Amino acid sequence: MNKKILFLFIISAAVLVCAPFIGAHTLSADVVIGNGGASKILWELRIPRVALGWISGATLALCGLIFQALFRNPLASPDMLGVSMGAAFGAVVYIRMGIAVALFGVIQGISAAAFIGAAAAIAALWSACSIRRGGLSTSSLLLAGVALNFLFGSLNMIIQYGGGYIDTFRMMRWTMGGLQTVGFAYAAASLPALVIIFIIAYAAGPQLDLFVCGEEIAASRGVSAARLRRLLFFSVSLAVGMNVAFCGPIGFVGLMCPHICRYFTDGGHRELAVSSALFGGTFLVVCDVAARTVWMPTELPVGIITSCLGSLFFLWLLVRGER
Repeated sequence: MNKKILFLFIISAAVLVCAPFIGAHTLSADVVIGNGGASKILWELRIPRVALGWISGATLALCGLIFQALFRNPLASPDMLGVSMGAAFGAVVYIRMGIAVALFGVIQGISAAAFIGAAAAIAALWSACSIRRGGLSTSSLLLAGVALNFLFGSLNMIIQYGGGYIDTFRMMRWTMGGLQTVGFAYAAASLPALVIIFIIAYAAGPQLDLFVCGEEIAASRGVSAARLRRLLFFSVSLAVGMNVAFCGPIGFVGLMCPHICRYFTDGGHRELAVSSALFGGTFLVVCDVAARTVWMPTELPVGIITSCLGSLFFLWLLVRGER
């Protein structure tokens, strides 16, 4: 195993072990085998939250890696598709209608509504790009995704403006992104998206290595650009939709993590897939720990932390590029 990836694995494992004990009230190691209230907090709140954060961060980082290869742009992000805004639209409609249901008694109806909104955005994006002559292309995906972002964002503001104070607060709070969960239901439900997107990213690694050099070069080496683009489009869209359904829109993870991993990874996209998953999961867990501790006793949505760091990182990239 590459030494750098092994180092990332050790750091990620250390963060996963330590993060559940850190919070507004620091827990001691003896609560792991206890039966009191502190033990319940650890096993029913802290550990499931850390698991969900790591899975979500790894998924978003892998989606960002694939998108940066697909668009041949290190500044590409999964949020560009409009899927996150579509999921937010589904959640906002659910809150505005005052529905309160639960799937299988554990998954909130708002998560199902968000996934339906994400699926609607995927269908709209695919339809818009398919109607265009010449078939699906990266430029049409980008433009259609930007248009859908503005469309769903406008619809969300209209619905929020017409809601009451409580509903409006719930809508705004959900769109900030968060990892609040009780039990392992959300972590278990989001794990298949991570497994599928990792398998696709790892298996398509050699093709992505050629794709970033240009579609013509990839085609000359036997890569079907159209087929690969469709596969990546649907896999990333569904993975992002599933992630947003459980955590809300958490921005900039897919932008920062793959880009940072390129600085200490010398291999191709297969090695980048492993390092991005490890770094992305660790990064979001660390951000969530900061969100739970920096503003005590109030807890900040983790999406605020990632957006602050992401905007600074984006500005740094622009300044570095000018120099």
